Amino acid sequence: MTSQSGKTKAARYGMVVDLDRCNGCGACMLACAVENNVPPAAPGATDRTGITPLRVYRYENQGRVVFVPIMCQHCEIDTPCVAVCPQEAVELDPATGIVGQIPQRCLGCRYCMAACPYHARYFNWSDPEWPAGMERALNPAVAPRMRGVVEKCNMCHGRWHEARQLAAARGESGPVAYTPACVEACPARAIAFGDLNDESSLVAQMARQNEAFRWLESIGTGSKVYYRSRREWVRESSRKEMNGRG
Repeated sequence: MTSQSGKTKAARYGMVVDLDRCNGCGACMLACAVENNVPPAAPGATDRTGITPLRVYRYENQGRVVFVPIMCQHCEIDTPCVAVCPQEAVELDPATGIVGQIPQRCLGCRYCMAACPYHARYFNWSDPEWPAGMERALNPAVAPRMRGVVEKCNMCHGRWHEARQLAAARGESGPVAYTPACVEACPARAIAFGDLNDESSLVAQMARQNEAFRWLESIGTGSKVYYRSRREWVRESSRKEMNGRG
């Protein structure tokens, strides 16, 4: 897709998660781990030592329950993790809007983890290990991360690269359409994904609805992950601290 100026139009990939549909099954979490070669948790792993780039939190309010999938929100205004990284290991891609993590540059200081208001970053405390034979099932499009680096959701960048290669082979340019693993796996079809810059896309239309909101929107990070709910108490909960129970 090109603009009237002749330049290729940038994409702003984003998501809308329908919290009235999400039932907390965790299929998105499993699909994310499989797609991105996240190894099985080490014995005794905790919330602090495990790796869960996409985590479904359970929130309760006076007996009412909502499940909230939280991943990197791909902030685009004064992106906190980008601002604090001394190694430039975190980048906001202007062509896609995706906040990428570059493990080869990461020195493991974890400043980005402290800066992330969504607690959506995880540290690799050990080298990845898989049960015998399981390594043959790894996704060849995604490189496993090494000990001592931080990782997070990158909107299935491996799938984006594959979509770009297919588009290039067809002689096409501009933003490409693809589907992250969590979106594909959700049995409730609670997650929509696409280009927020494309006003005709489903995700852009949903993000403009009155029932759509961003988590902790008042901090002004301009996240590209939106949520929606018809329940006022759920929308009110989004304005508070991240204090749900997984």
